[in-house]
Amino acid sequence: MDNSKTDSRLRISDLISKYLNGNLSGAEHAELFSWVEASHENSALFDTILNENELENRYAEYRSFNTEHALAHVKARLQPTVVKHFRLPNWLLAAAAAIILCMAIGIPVYLNRLPQQTVAIIKKNHEIAPGGNKAILTLANGSKVVLNSAGNGNIASQGNTTIKKLSNGVVAYNKNNSIAAQPAAVAYNTMSTPRGGQYHLILADGTNVWLNAASSIKFPVVFNGNERKVQITGEAYFEVAHDKTKPFRVESDGQTVEVLGTHFNINAYADENEIKTTLLQGSVRIKAGNKNYLLKPGEQSHLKNGDVNITQADMDEALAWKNGVFHFNDAGIESVMKQISRWYDVDVKYEGKIKERTFSGEISMNVNASQILDAMRFKKIHYTIEGKTITVRP
Repeated sequence: MDNSKTDSRLRISDLISKYLNGNLSGAEHAELFSWVEASHENSALFDTILNENELENRYAEYRSFNTEHALAHVKARLQPTVVKHFRLPNWLLAAAAAIILCMAIGIPVYLNRLPQQTVAIIKKNHEIAPGGNKAILTLANGSKVVLNSAGNGNIASQGNTTIKKLSNGVVAYNKNNSIAAQPAAVAYNTMSTPRGGQYHLILADGTNVWLNAASSIKFPVVFNGNERKVQITGEAYFEVAHDKTKPFRVESDGQTVEVLGTHFNINAYADENEIKTTLLQGSVRIKAGNKNYLLKPGEQSHLKNGDVNITQADMDEALAWKNGVFHFNDAGIESVMKQISRWYDVDVKYEGKIKERTFSGEISMNVNASQILDAMRFKKIHYTIEGKTITVRP
């Protein structure tokens, strides 16, 4: 065999192994896909390698090729053998991919020499762990409490209100009616979550608020007067404590949602092109500009450029984050990557012309980022991870 051809083929097998582990540099990515696009045979072989079931079958076939198995194979013809299926770890799938390539292009590979071969030098994928309970509470005097590192128990006292971190991590505001409130200006606190953080808050009136990643809520320490008003950025889910004497109002960019007691979700991220309000139960009134809109359970409002459109809601999609899952329903690549960016605290950049594709399905938010990104490869979307940056390529 021509040594130069052998070296070239080993080089391609090494690039494919790196690709499957997410370790390709930009130059290596260009080199690999130049080879893929060079011929129909190369493209077909690459598609086969991306098929995980094929990798497992081929690797199992390769592993079985030894003298002991050859002898056992004769006996297997006399009695059936039960084979238990298992999922290969990523590094073995990468090794299997290299083996398929070597078999396909005629490079001999020997099991007892595999650890010394280039095709078997597989590095563990650079993993990005999922987010968790993280938030910062800014008190009225400007001091900040990092909640994920704060101990359970009393965090602070403001006027006649005690702020406590419960054993389950929830932060609760408790008004002590035995302490006379001192007349003073309304004191406001702000809870903010970073990218990769979520948090559960109980306001002084008993209203429960769940903040999604990269979100915030500004609220009074105690609700005095004839209304309960808060301001949010990002995304939040509310279960409002009923009080017919004090309507609850949520202000976000361009709209105010008014309720007495109900369950609803507001998605008001600045990098989205609309604000979506989804109602689970009760009723809400949405004020946008000089117009008011009434939302019924199961409906979702879309505020865009000052106009409101009301549709039937996809509840699974709207509440997926609160239920601990990503739920995609014909979502575009940018929509998917925005959610990944917020939850995994990563930056996303795009290289090359990426054709518009849609993604549907559901996956736990408690998995590493690569497990979600790997699924996108079957839509001809590829990626590399360098530090806290994910680069998406066609």
